[in-house]
Amino acid sequence: MDGFLNRLFYFYTMKIKQLKRNLVLGILFFLPVVFLLFLYPSTHNYNPLDIVKDDVFELDNFTPDGNDSIVLENHLTVLGFFGKVPIKNLIAASNLKELVYDKFKGFKKFQIVIVLPEGTQSEAKQLRREISQYEELKYWHFVFGQAEAIHRVYNSFNSNNLLDNNLSSDYVFIVDKDLSQRGRIDDRTDGELQKEAPIYNLNAYNCIEVAEIKNKMSEDLRILFTEYRQKRKGNFDSSSRRDKNLKEEAN
Repeated sequence: MDGFLNRLFYFYTMKIKQLKRNLVLGILFFLPVVFLLFLYPSTHNYNPLDIVKDDVFELDNFTPDGNDSIVLENHLTVLGFFGKVPIKNLIAASNLKELVYDKFKGFKKFQIVIVLPEGTQSEAKQLRREISQYEELKYWHFVFGQAEAIHRVYNSFNSNNLLDNNLSSDYVFIVDKDLSQRGRIDDRTDGELQKEAPIYNLNAYNCIEVAEIKNKMSEDLRILFTEYRQKRKGNFDSSSRRDKNLKEEAN
């Protein structure tokens, strides 16, 4: 009798251990699935990067620093203006190179384009040497044009800042494949939103401010690349958002 009870106890003990093991394995298997299900809706409901202005002017009447023509259409572009003495913008260029170019240079159709006046070709080469560190800056381009053409392109942006007398600015712009300027219609922080502070925008990014380039601009570019990736998959429709953003900006 004792032997029977011992075998029965052993049998139930093993069953309980097996049930516990199966339960743990089941949790380990289904927990990541549940986690992914929670994340799935968020991948389709993020806030896209705002269109702050349409119809940015193309780079007509500009001469590139290489053999290939440089255009904005069908590219995701960071566009800057470094003026008559480009080397003076070494800090801005270095920040762009380290915090933006190095991070996004592997993405399809990404480019950084710096607009310069005619006659600054040699200084542009010097600036490239300073920031390249013996690395080929394949997706970093300089284009050269007359002052009138530079002002024409710059004035096609929605900007709170003017070019200085040297045709230079610390601020750079994000241009999408459709020649639309991207940024933030409402750049208020969470604290400012809670206090109902007045709305202010972010149309251009100050390259001297490391935090602005590292945090805001890098994040905005990541969002823009996500948008185009979803467009390729057929999961994104920007038409209604485009109309809404332009109406909000107009008001």
